[in-house]
Amino acid sequence: MRRVIFHDGGARVAAAAAHLADDYDVRPLAGEPTHALVLVSAGSAARPNGSTRLIGLVEPGDEGPWPVTWYAVLPVDAPSAMLRRAAGNAFADLEAEADLERLERDLAELNAIGIRLSAEANPRFLLETILSKAREITSSDAGSLYIVDQAGDGAHLRFALAQNDSVSVPFRAATLPLTDESVAGYVALTGRIVNLTDAYEPPPDSPFTINRTFDEQARYRTKSMLVVPMRTPQGDTIGALQLINCKGGWRGHLARPEDVERHVRPYGPRHEKLAGSLASQAAVAIHNRRLYLSIRDLFEGFVTASVTAIEARDPTTSGHSFRVAEMTVGLAEVVDRCDTGPYARLRFGADEIMELRYASLLHDFGKVGVREHVLVKSKKLYPADLDRIRHRVELLKRELALRTARAKLDAALARQTDYAVAAARLDAELAAALADLDRHLDLIVVANEPAVQARDYTDDIAAIAGRVWRDADGAPRAILTPDEARVLAIPRGSLTETERRDIQDHVVYTFEFLSRIPWTRELRRVPDIAGAHHEKLNGTGYPNAARAGQIPVQSRMMAIADIYDALTAKDRPYKKAVRSEEALAILDAERRAGALDSALFDLFVSARVFERVTRLS
Repeated sequence: MRRVIFHDGGARVAAAAAHLADDYDVRPLAGEPTHALVLVSAGSAARPNGSTRLIGLVEPGDEGPWPVTWYAVLPVDAPSAMLRRAAGNAFADLEAEADLERLERDLAELNAIGIRLSAEANPRFLLETILSKAREITSSDAGSLYIVDQAGDGAHLRFALAQNDSVSVPFRAATLPLTDESVAGYVALTGRIVNLTDAYEPPPDSPFTINRTFDEQARYRTKSMLVVPMRTPQGDTIGALQLINCKGGWRGHLARPEDVERHVRPYGPRHEKLAGSLASQAAVAIHNRRLYLSIRDLFEGFVTASVTAIEARDPTTSGHSFRVAEMTVGLAEVVDRCDTGPYARLRFGADEIMELRYASLLHDFGKVGVREHVLVKSKKLYPADLDRIRHRVELLKRELALRTARAKLDAALARQTDYAVAAARLDAELAAALADLDRHLDLIVVANEPAVQARDYTDDIAAIAGRVWRDADGAPRAILTPDEARVLAIPRGSLTETERRDIQDHVVYTFEFLSRIPWTRELRRVPDIAGAHHEKLNGTGYPNAARAGQIPVQSRMMAIADIYDALTAKDRPYKKAVRSEEALAILDAERRAGALDSALFDLFVSARVFERVTRLS
């Protein structure tokens, strides 16, 4: 197609323009020309636009001034060679400007695509974006994406995605050997761009062949093909981007073979540069996504290993953190779907669910800072303490028996006339004393058992501690020390106040330890959520005695799950597991006391969130 030169209609200008008719399509000026050269005379009303150039033809001796919008000024009777040179320069300037504008558009589009690729988190959408944008900027009718995957038996090529504007693509995921027998494999292995004018006629020395199976089944004709490698700046090949049938400016479908012959164009150097640039951006995006997923898997493994190691210090609580996380996330999902009540507008995104899950898994992380003998304490007294009491009772029994034997011996030596009666009385007193000691010891053993609900042994234990026995030498002896009596009088659980504070400090340790981890922005609240899971809405919780408005809703969810699992989990040395109904009744009592969130508890029960984990039958 010849380029167009317009003239403004003046006789002298028209005559000059006629000298260019052999090289250009010369026409009188009409309308608003584009991508053209206009020859004008002085005083012409023609004005240039961004895609035209004006050359002024003036009479000899005319000294101007000339409009600054003119590209050049020539005498109206200038030689043909001069006119052709000026016209060539003008068109070259137009092409340079068009190339610059095209380059700016391409760079802007590549930049926009790069931003979108870097922001896309969904792996499937990421691949679709890469392929669709590559086809868009190269005017391709179809395309495919291949990803290099590393497997145990070596690398292979995964057919990840296919798109086609003209025919339906029955896409099925498949893997190919990573060899140079396929064009995608050749590009992935060598890192070279393959640009085929006709895919059915590759260069004779090509190691690859084109598989026509899809074309034959879909009645499609693959003609021009551009395959570019997706390589990271480090030189790692991520995959290959395959583009098919460049349509130029045509936007229709290639429904018939004649449409392909008429409209498909070869891919040019510009397409190679654009596709290559996009493929590089795509490789970086995929590599970064893989790196993110590998880091997340690494951290997931670290969290799991940490929780397992912490629970190994107390094997009886094995699985507690995982069950609490399962129920807490389950309750959050129920809240997210809820459209009534105080949490109707509360929604949790994927990042917030992940944040809550990590906080739940690590909620007892601070137990690593609690002394192990306190952490695993199963009775009110430590085993060694109870053994000392048993030995004390056994020794006292022997002392009482020895004192009785001495009294009987003294009576016999004194030849008491009523020796038999006195001996019988002494034996009866000893038997009664021994029976009392046994009863006291039995009561101590019973009182030593921790209870879920409060039981008061204060008076009984005080009576035992206050009773004085006389040994063989008449010295006073007691079964219990004041400290032992105080511990045995604990109404609920197995911990003294000091030990309870030690255990409660695990929440402080949890917050301190988790705060040292450089969490990402999406997970930055993990320490706060985990550190508040023992707070109660009425201010009776710990460690900060926070009230409702100060407690994150995620921590309120975790509190319900934590208490429920602690009650219903398998038998532990310091407590028996309770059935689900009993546990819910205890939680309901806590709710009515203002300790737990009522709306969250109702959702926990109505949605039967507790059934997400294995329960006591």
